Amino acid sequence: MKHYFISLFFSVSIVFFGCKKNNPSSETTVEEVAPNDIGLATTNQLFNYWDESITLFFDLNKGNRALVSENESLYLHIGLITTGSKDEHDWKEVATDWSKNIEAYKLNRQPNGSYSITINPTQIFKGINGSEVFKIALLIRNAAGTLVQRNKDGSDIYIPVALKNKAALVFLQPNTQPTYILTTEKESYMLNEELAIDVLSNIRGKLSIRIDNVVQESVNDVLKHTFTCKFGKLGFHIITARIEANGSTFEEQIQVFVNDKPEIAELPLHANKNGITIDKQSKAVTFALTAPGKLNVFLLGSFNNYQVESKYVLKQTPNGDTWWLTLTDLDFSKKHTYQFLIDGQFKIADPYSHIILDPVYDGSIGKSIAYLPSYPKENTAGNVSVLDLNNEEYRWKVQNFIKPNPYDLVIYELLTRDFSMAHDFLSIRDSIPYLKRLGINAVELLPIQESEGNSSWGYNPSFHLALDKYYGRENELKSLVDNLHLQGIAVIVDVVLNHAFGQSPLAQLYFENITTSSSNIWFNMQARHPYNVGYDFNHESAYTQDFVKDVLKYWMVEFKIDGFRFDLSKGFTQKNTGVSGDDVASWSAYDAGRIAIWKDYHNYLKTIDPTCYVILEHFAVDEEERELAATGMLLWNNMNRSFNEATMGYHTASQSDLSRLFAEAHGFETPNLISYMESHDEERIQFKNAQYGNVVGSYSVKNLSTALDRIKAAATFLLTSPGPKMIWQFGEFGYDISIDENGRTGEKPLKWDYLKNASRSGLFDHYAKLIRLKKTNPIFRNATLQLSSLKDGLKYYVMTAGGQRVLVIGNFDIVNRDLSITNALSGTWYDNMHHSILNWEVGHHIAIKPGEYYLLSKTKLIN
Repeated sequence: MKHYFISLFFSVSIVFFGCKKNNPSSETTVEEVAPNDIGLATTNQLFNYWDESITLFFDLNKGNRALVSENESLYLHIGLITTGSKDEHDWKEVATDWSKNIEAYKLNRQPNGSYSITINPTQIFKGINGSEVFKIALLIRNAAGTLVQRNKDGSDIYIPVALKNKAALVFLQPNTQPTYILTTEKESYMLNEELAIDVLSNIRGKLSIRIDNVVQESVNDVLKHTFTCKFGKLGFHIITARIEANGSTFEEQIQVFVNDKPEIAELPLHANKNGITIDKQSKAVTFALTAPGKLNVFLLGSFNNYQVESKYVLKQTPNGDTWWLTLTDLDFSKKHTYQFLIDGQFKIADPYSHIILDPVYDGSIGKSIAYLPSYPKENTAGNVSVLDLNNEEYRWKVQNFIKPNPYDLVIYELLTRDFSMAHDFLSIRDSIPYLKRLGINAVELLPIQESEGNSSWGYNPSFHLALDKYYGRENELKSLVDNLHLQGIAVIVDVVLNHAFGQSPLAQLYFENITTSSSNIWFNMQARHPYNVGYDFNHESAYTQDFVKDVLKYWMVEFKIDGFRFDLSKGFTQKNTGVSGDDVASWSAYDAGRIAIWKDYHNYLKTIDPTCYVILEHFAVDEEERELAATGMLLWNNMNRSFNEATMGYHTASQSDLSRLFAEAHGFETPNLISYMESHDEERIQFKNAQYGNVVGSYSVKNLSTALDRIKAAATFLLTSPGPKMIWQFGEFGYDISIDENGRTGEKPLKWDYLKNASRSGLFDHYAKLIRLKKTNPIFRNATLQLSSLKDGLKYYVMTAGGQRVLVIGNFDIVNRDLSITNALSGTWYDNMHHSILNWEVGHHIAIKPGEYYLLSKTKLIN
């Protein structure tokens, strides 16, 4: 994951209330630094000469503290910043291999818990001219290379080097962090607070001090000089010390951040507590950010060249939660970019951004984002938010879409990236005729919120209210939704609110080391359940609950989304059942706290849209799911393994049992189960048929047409059982590329040409017919299961509703099977697949071939 932090230099003019000079000194004593005096990185001498040994001491309790709890061996990673480096990140002459643990670079643990290592630059970097070296660049890592000690701001560690007979200097005061441009160890100074600066040179000469490029004083023929200053203006300031001696010149800089107590003021009436509030009539824009515990927040943006100015410091609400600022001079004809600067230490994009610019990944998207402002690379770093004050409003054709009955749903789960060559919303819109032919009445889009990277499944979210522009523009998504609604197709969005990844501003606001701190108001420090990725939301926090509700409301109102599938919904718990795979049973047990969380979210959604679909990927015990279902929520019902064992022809120990297709097996009163054979998360049915299908004599499930016929039988059982159903994209024509092709979440090849194959197009037609029957016959909505036999290779069930009676039979064995007609199966049946009348009497035996199936009804089904 990527973390973005504040750049190291800001040029800000300041006003000094006073600068107190002290007598310059022409003599000084250079002392060794004792281990007790060390910072994150300290050397045993004040001047680190290129051709002498240098002992480095490291205090892992400082900086990002990534290795503070590490008990194994630690290693130095080392290189140079030279005249050939483009910037401070451009290491040259890297002497160590990250993948190799070399004994010579192993750190020594000191009795006080610090670490040390002695190096000689000329021996490590042989043949390098020291005059071309600016800094030695360092990192400390664990043996696996998975944990890395850095500065507090995430930057590399830098050690200055000096040459004998060449001028050099160091700051003795204030204490500093080993950043490229030194920063004070004290994170900020208050306005008018006195700062003592103590400078030492290795050669007597002319020593001068500048602050923000304004010379403060200059003294001749000295080694050491001390002075004190007070800053009269907020923001960043650069202190530059310069020594001129023996015909050489050397400069060193410290960056200082000056702070002040914020103005306390209530949030304006009608302003949002987070994000942007736009008043076009008064040309006012209010920016708001929830960040309790912070000292100050500055607004940086294209409107102020990302400079810290007192005009752009945010006010704080009396309760300390919200920071806000209203601007009335923004150009409403432009798109602007902006960030928040927090405590002078780091920048974040707006957590409530609707569009962001990502300097790392946007370059691979290409011309499709040319409508957005260019990334302000000369002024800032990290993700930035986009504020469009003149966006084109979408004109909806369907204002009030009437959603399908939840029990009639046939959902088509779809990954935008892998559905078309273009990987975009417009291609899906152009494919609506195909979806209409198939007959589905809902599309479920895998996550479309901004996630880390571009080509992914989207379960690594970073900005929950931002559209992933990799898939298209906001109005293109609206056009897709609108056109699906025109065809009677609902739109469900998969949302990931169990966790967020490291680009999330909500995580970055309270980072400590590489994880969230105990101060974070949204996240747990440690995940409370197995299978968590990223940072685990605490859904018992009122801040998290507000955030989740804001996210859901935005997508429902702005894009007319009809419902949500909640990823990893079982993770919305604070019960802390453990995080290993062995803890899944405890995690899945009845959890009253989790139920309360979900009832609250469900109730909130119903206040916005009473017909909204709430779908949970839950997989908890039936007792808990039954309680959630009773409120109207729909639960994912994974039947992949049972169906695939059936299609492959394996039935030992009831491994192909389909009983849990029915609500009765779960103890539900209504079929609030979304059953499926395939999903984005499961192996493809046809792949396993082809690879592992059973074979007896000349009958082979590995044969394509045979396997597809067996999928027809499986689809018949799936789609005619009561309640909502789901199909994973391309399952309707037997997609057989493994989920692990090109990596589990990697891009998969398109196989639209499969529809040219008669067997595959026949499977599509079969799906279309079953879907049509399901949608037009009420018995498939909520029937009563009367009789079933679903554990053996020969499977059947009988259900009734409203005077209709349906019998579904399928032989999933690989040999012929006889069905003995009992009283419950006897009578006159209409064969809806072959359009014939069957008269079955008690005691008859019906021979059923492997892969053969029946969909029978008392009267002909409406087609």
